[in-house]
Amino acid sequence: MSGLAGLCVRAVCWFGLVRLGGGSWAWLKPNQVDEVPVKRPQRPPHIIFILTDDQGYSDIGYHSAEIRTPTLDRLSADGVRLENYYVQPLCTPSRSQLITGRYQIHTGLQHSIIRPRQPSCLPRNLVTLPQRLQEAGYSTHMVGKWHLGFYRKDCLPTRRGFHSYFGSLTGSVDYYTYGSCDGKSLCGFDLHDGESVAWGRAGKYSTHLYTQRVRKILASHHPDQQPLFIFVSLQAVHTPLKPPKSYIYPYRSMGNVPRRKYAAMVSIVDEAVHNITYALRKYGYYRNSVIIFSSDNGAQPFTGGSNWPLRGRKGTYWEGGIRAVGFVHSPLLRHKRRVSKALLHITDWYPTLVRLAGGNVSQDQGLDGYDIWPVLSENKESPRLEILHNIDPLNRQGLGSWQAGQGLWDTTVQAAIRVGDWKLLTGDPGHGDWVPPQVLTSFPGGWWNLERGTGEVKKSVWLFNITADPCERNDLADQRPGVVRKLLARLVSYNHTAIPVCYPPDDPRANPNVNGGAWVPWVDEEEQEGKWSGVYYKRGRNRKRKKCRFCKIRSFFKKLNWRIMSNRI
Repeated sequence: MSGLAGLCVRAVCWFGLVRLGGGSWAWLKPNQVDEVPVKRPQRPPHIIFILTDDQGYSDIGYHSAEIRTPTLDRLSADGVRLENYYVQPLCTPSRSQLITGRYQIHTGLQHSIIRPRQPSCLPRNLVTLPQRLQEAGYSTHMVGKWHLGFYRKDCLPTRRGFHSYFGSLTGSVDYYTYGSCDGKSLCGFDLHDGESVAWGRAGKYSTHLYTQRVRKILASHHPDQQPLFIFVSLQAVHTPLKPPKSYIYPYRSMGNVPRRKYAAMVSIVDEAVHNITYALRKYGYYRNSVIIFSSDNGAQPFTGGSNWPLRGRKGTYWEGGIRAVGFVHSPLLRHKRRVSKALLHITDWYPTLVRLAGGNVSQDQGLDGYDIWPVLSENKESPRLEILHNIDPLNRQGLGSWQAGQGLWDTTVQAAIRVGDWKLLTGDPGHGDWVPPQVLTSFPGGWWNLERGTGEVKKSVWLFNITADPCERNDLADQRPGVVRKLLARLVSYNHTAIPVCYPPDDPRANPNVNGGAWVPWVDEEEQEGKWSGVYYKRGRNRKRKKCRFCKIRSFFKKLNWRIMSNRI
């Protein structure tokens, strides 16, 4: 049993006192502690940030023996494993917070993701992480998935701080053909080199292709002349599950076919990291390098991933959707070979890396991230006392009310916040089951062993002591109304700083069929912005839906049929 799994069992019997980083209940003060002087590298280090897609908490060797990741296990064991590290539940939100150092409520990207046809992108008035690194003298490069909007050329990675870019602009593409579809019928080619469509590069598995590009960048650059920043944003292990067959063979004894293919894709990621670190050593970067590995959100259990023993999945604000796999490996770390339980968030990488590079973050007003290099290198206390997971005013459910929010907060609104040991959720947090790894091929192994939360009374407020109960099995909202009230007050405080949501309707001009068959920018540089700003509510979103007696049964048998057939492939 892993450490977290064991804690999940023990948490049923214990709810200890809260720890608030040295304070008691002074939660309405700024989320910060005094800065401690720390020794930093004399030369700006080469920074390699590797971000995987949809990799769950149990989808790495040091959390699950069934997954073979010898390189990731070795690098993390010789570095600092991050075991209290959070990201966002979806692709666009995590990437936007990494690149800007700001919560979604401060970028207008609170709701869902940026879809291919939406005239939306990362706010162009914000200075990005690679732009700050360029100012510090870095050569900056991005390889892989962007998913931060591309309707204008000004939204492209090469216009947002990267000297070079090679990858896909949308959220999901085929690993070989690089076809990307928005819905079932609207599809286009999505592989770009700089600002041009890379038509001739299709046919090679994307993780291999991206690794090849990273090694080319390392080979063509001189490590002593200029510091390097490479953002390796892998498509893996997002669906579709299409690993080369040779990588599936080591997992042939794994009965569940989606899990078998998914595990093979994780192994390919491990091989890619091995090849990248080998190139760092070969070309003379390694001794002055910092390697950061992170997943972007939780996994989808029914397409092979696993967040076990955590609750929930990708797209939810339960721990399974937002607690990430992550580690830092670097010869520059002063205290390594350890596990960090410090509270960290993906927004923290922005100020951390800018200051590590010798840059100045004081000019970036409104950052939500903190410089955590003292935490990583010297095992100092984390400056972070709380995390706003999100406030999404467009995502509402009918069970909430102002009364349930003690007159402070409308609990129909989807929101989640972590303060000290406590975590509060309101509205609809998303699918809240605990899903064991899908390793068996039989029907009972796939479904009857699935822990379901259907017996829980429908409600709109949840409270957990996450330190004592990381698997969120013991809701304390009714027992601790005072704690609920304090966290609701923090939500109100954050909400006062939020900017309007930007979630515009689809633009028919984005259709690849009228753009040469590829997903490319479609709005002219001269076109005014005002036409596309604002919020779009989907048609019928706020209407009451008629109850369907057979919908749940039909959905169950549809999923059941898919699982039975998939296990026969």
